[in-house]
Amino acid sequence: MIRSLLYASDLGVYAPFVMQHALALARTFDANLYVVHAVEPMGQFAESLLQSYLDARTLDQLHSEGVNAVLANIEQRVLESFREELGEAADLAVIKSVRVRQGDPAQVVLDQAECLQADLLVFGSHSHGAGVDVPIGRTAVRLLQLAQVPVYMVPLSPHLGRRKV
Repeated sequence: MIRSLLYASDLGVYAPFVMQHALALARTFDANLYVVHAVEPMGQFAESLLQSYLDARTLDQLHSEGVNAVLANIEQRVLESFREELGEAADLAVIKSVRVRQGDPAQVVLDQAECLQADLLVFGSHSHGAGVDVPIGRTAVRLLQLAQVPVYMVPLSPHLGRRKV
């Protein structure tokens, strides 16, 4: 029985397409829909650059308060974009929460799936800029390998819509 779905969004170009799948599934199963987006932590170069210009106290404050403020801002923007894209109150009511978390994307999704007791994961398959030789992204592969619940992966190959006759 599917009571809750977790849609892992990369907020990319295909996100609205994958969202339509998640909404359709949520309506079909009369399930709650949760949305999560992972923001990867700063790289070593960015971190060392900040350490060069900021004292330890300011850097700690930036990490604790600044990152949380940025994540909250992203959550708000995602909600606003859903309101614009979806428009219908019925679709918006299906979405129970939008969470933006910092960390490794696959681990963030897996952690949220466990925390929310999701019965199904929904995500797209694309790989950023890897071309047709790599039709599935690293995060999608890891979710397929490590998920403890069923997954619904939406294929996003650029050649998807082109069928040979």
